[in-house]
Amino acid sequence: MPLQNRVNPFGELFATSVRGTLFGNRGGKFHTDGKTLTTRRWVSRQWICCVLDFKGRRRDVWGRSYTELFFLDEVTAFAAGHRPCFECRRKDAERFAALFPSVDPKSERMGGKRAGAMAMDAVLHAERLDGRAKRTHRRRLDTLPDGAMIALEGEAWAVRGPRLLRWTAAGYAGGRARPHRLTAEVLTPPSILTVLERGYGPLWHPSAG
Repeated sequence: MPLQNRVNPFGELFATSVRGTLFGNRGGKFHTDGKTLTTRRWVSRQWICCVLDFKGRRRDVWGRSYTELFFLDEVTAFAAGHRPCFECRRKDAERFAALFPSVDPKSERMGGKRAGAMAMDAVLHAERLDGRAKRTHRRRLDTLPDGAMIALEGEAWAVRGPRLLRWTAAGYAGGRARPHRLTAEVLTPPSILTVLERGYGPLWHPSAG
């Protein structure tokens, strides 16, 4: 039986036999020794997404360490409120931090400071959660950057140019034209939307085309 360790764009954990392209964690261990979930869904504000392979390390998934989580792609991880890991994805994490809204986007080119991990985590924790529930943010759909994720008709859809791609656990299945003059419930936290607007290119699942 697969573990309940896949993350959907709403930040929920579910079980599936389909593999994701990235993994991550939420700051520590919140599974039992029997490899089932407790009532918790995070340990700290440090929600990160990582590469599947790094320096040949091998892990006992849901062992004694943190609760490993898996994502279809970075677009999904962003929608759930995770950021790139500074250890295994240093270049991406530095780029993400330099474009984070607390930092002037010109500062990266000028050798200026970037946002710190703890500061980003505090901002993102407030933006991704309403108590224990997923927090959404209303925004005009035609102003959203590529890589943003919205909730529409009970499903998650990713913005990809003039199209919306329907999210599934196995990949993006079908699409539709991006509607104009529509206000949408956005799953991706506002600070990450700013990072995307400033030019960060997220990692997409191959099914996105």
